[in-house]
Amino acid sequence: MAKDYVWYQDIPFPPVDIYPELIKTVHEELVLKDEDIITVTYPKSGTHWLIEVLSLIHTKGDPNWIRSVPTYVRSPWIDTASGYKFKVERKEGPPLISSHLPIQLFPKSFFTSKAKMIYVIRNPKDVLISGYYFWRVTNLSKKPESLEQYFEWFLQGHVPYGSWFDHVRGWMSMREKENVLVLSYEQMKKDPRSMVEKICGFLGKALEPRELDLVLENSSFQAMKENKMYNLPDVPEELVPAGIKITRKGITGDWKNHFTPAQTQAFEETFREKMAGLPPELFLWD
Repeated sequence: MAKDYVWYQDIPFPPVDIYPELIKTVHEELVLKDEDIITVTYPKSGTHWLIEVLSLIHTKGDPNWIRSVPTYVRSPWIDTASGYKFKVERKEGPPLISSHLPIQLFPKSFFTSKAKMIYVIRNPKDVLISGYYFWRVTNLSKKPESLEQYFEWFLQGHVPYGSWFDHVRGWMSMREKENVLVLSYEQMKKDPRSMVEKICGFLGKALEPRELDLVLENSSFQAMKENKMYNLPDVPEELVPAGIKITRKGITGDWKNHFTPAQTQAFEETFREKMAGLPPELFLWD
């Protein structure tokens, strides 16, 4: 059975491989280096996809690395005990790391470093649906009994990593920094080539046309779905049952197949209240 949450500073976290003492250590003591490349997202916003793209940019499209090394080793989650250990002990290889932490718990060292961060934002209605289907079939965190229940949890921020609204609002305050790139999941889906080119420009990486084609080919939805290293290898079946894929549909707008008119209205009212004052153009999605 999945346990309840681990709570730290009034934010719920999945109880697997995460501890309050760890989050405190990551926040106060972890030293990020100028060469680090950090993927930050709210869960179910395209994290693994971006890691796959960054890994392939590093190898110039060659898929051997992504097919032989798990995502969480290539770009360890500093929020988890195992990922923190990978990060601290890593002596070589590309400096990729990942995190779902909200801005107020992120390593303090980042804010005085030149480390580069990519933050992905996704339509929160789709985030909600994706999260519901993921958490209910795994034993990584508290399980919702129904979509109606998870909908209420999400609006209250009682889901893994807390409030989507607070998470996004916090990180959007960094959007003008030269070492921060904000990407939209919806734009990534609509024009992945431009997305990869933008990332390469941000990182100062140059790809030949054929290399860019290989990055796109090997980070496609179908390629990722077939890649064992992308789909939580080595995670015990009591936590993630066999056959569960990290990517369910990989589409935009799926929320329309699930929300009732009343839920849509309630969500949009909450969104307007929580995100008031931020430019509307930051949130352009279907």
